[in-house]
This record gives sequence, C-alpha cells and structure tokens, in this order.
Amino acid sequence: MKITLWLFCLKRLASLPIILLGISLLTFFFIRIVPVAPAEVILRLSGVTPTTDSVQSLEKEMGLNLPFFEQYWLWLKGVLSLQFGTSFVSKLPVAEELSNKFPATALLAISSFALALTISVPSGIISAIYPSSLINKFIRILSVITVSLPTFWLGFLLIYIFSVQLNLFPTNGTGSLIHLILPACTLAIPIIGLFTQTIQATMTQELRKPYIDYAYQRGLSKKTIITKHVLKHTFIPLLSLFGLTLGNLLAGAIVVEQVFSWPGVGRYLIESIINRDYPVIQSYVLIVAVFYVCINLCTDILQRILDPHLKESSND
Repeated sequence: MKITLWLFCLKRLASLPIILLGISLLTFFFIRIVPVAPAEVILRLSGVTPTTDSVQSLEKEMGLNLPFFEQYWLWLKGVLSLQFGTSFVSKLPVAEELSNKFPATALLAISSFALALTISVPSGIISAIYPSSLINKFIRILSVITVSLPTFWLGFLLIYIFSVQLNLFPTNGTGSLIHLILPACTLAIPIIGLFTQTIQATMTQELRKPYIDYAYQRGLSKKTIITKHVLKHTFIPLLSLFGLTLGNLLAGAIVVEQVFSWPGVGRYLIESIINRDYPVIQSYVLIVAVFYVCINLCTDILQRILDPHLKESSND
C-alpha cells in the first residue's frame, strides 16, 4: 500500500507543473484583453492626463510593449526563481506585498472555518441521529436559510444590527479580536449551512446501510456504532469538501474583506484588478492554484490512508 500511495503522490506531483503552467498562461492572456491599459490607469492615479506618447513611454518602461510570449517568458523565469515581479502601482515586490497581507486573510479564514466546523458538525450529527425530532426540522430549516444568504448582504446586515444599532462591534478594520467577530461570522454562517446539510445527508445514508443492522444484531450499542463506525465513514468522503472550503477561504474572502475593509489578499486583489496591476493578479492566481492543488492532494492522500476501499482501487 505504501508503494501505491507513493506512486499516487508522484503522479499528482508530476501533473502539478502542467496544471500551473496552463493556469498561468490563461491568466496572462485574459487579463491582457481587458480594454483599459495599465499605463493609462497608472497615469490617471498619478494625476497625469494620459496621452498616446505618455502611455507608450510608460508601457515601454514596464515592458508591456514586448510581444506577448516574451512578456510571459520573462515573468515565468522570475516566478521560477521566486521573483513575482514588482507592483505597477506601489512599486514594491509582489511577494512582499502578498506576504504582508496573507496573515490577515489566514486569521480570518482559519477562524471562520473553525467556527463553521464547531457548529455544523454537532448540528449535522444530531439532525441525522434524530430524523423525526423537532430539533432536526429546526436545524434543516435554519441550514437552508443560512446557505442561501448572499455573503455581501449578510455582512451589511450584521454591520447594521451589531455595529450601527447595538454599537457592539466595529464596522471595519483589524487589530483586535473584536474586529474579527463580524467578518468571521459573515464567512462562517453560509458554510455552517452547507456543512450541516452535507453531514446530515451523508450520515443519514450511512445509517441506512446493511452493516448497521448487523452491528445491532451483534449487540453493539447505538453509541458504539455511531462513534466507532458511522462517524468514520461519514467524514472520510467529506474531507475533500472541507479541504476545498479551507482553500477557498485562504485564497481570500474577497467580498467579506471588501465589506469590512479587512486588509487581506482578497481586498488587495480587487484593488489590483481595478488598477490593472498585472504582476499582482498573475501572482495571486498562481499562488491560489498552488494552494488548491496542494490541499486537494493532501485530502486525497488522507482519504486513501483512512479508507481501505480507496486503497484497493489504487492497487487496481
């Protein structure tokens, strides 16, 4: 099994460069077909009226007058040496800018993910174990409502209730735990609904399988069956969902960071898109792609370690 697992990892790692190359090339192409040129945006930000000569001069200075594939090759060579270029707007290294803003996004992402798991896991389990109870109906209705809420609307609603009306929390910024509560809740609430529904549905299917009846016939208690068998088989297939959700959060909760003026990579990306800051956008997309591929690989490996059926399919 260990050899098979190593082969699986090597195959996935071998495909990583091809995936990242394709993503970077597509990103490089699509951001360059946007009508407004970066040189024009930068001149306007500097208070200079763009003219044909000034735009062409600045494009030459930034290397944007070079052929497409030459620009891509120069950027790719820098990336391979971990040099992601310099921001058109701030004139600072992109790697430095992203590394300064990533801790804020990581704090928000991990906090909201932990909050979502803390509430959704027991809610989903209770809902599955007691399908005919009032609490199950309440959890199911609440999960449908929360998963349907638009994030930006929920953020503004929480600001209006808890900041404007009750004056309990600040409306934006960072710096203390109290600043984290509203944005973390805004991110976590829809995820709680999604996780609760998925856990409830998966566990309900597991409880209907024949081995459950066999376990009862052997004299095992309901608590033993659930804790030692059902929970394991319920959460193994959900690892991919948890991993991709965490990856999505670490990539930057763009809407929430914008609503709460949270100084993370998501808000930085929005600013970079508006300013046509090519090096930032390209580097962000590439780094996010690495996050997703690595997290997906880790969850796949963990699933194969925990689930013997996946081990057998790997052997085949």
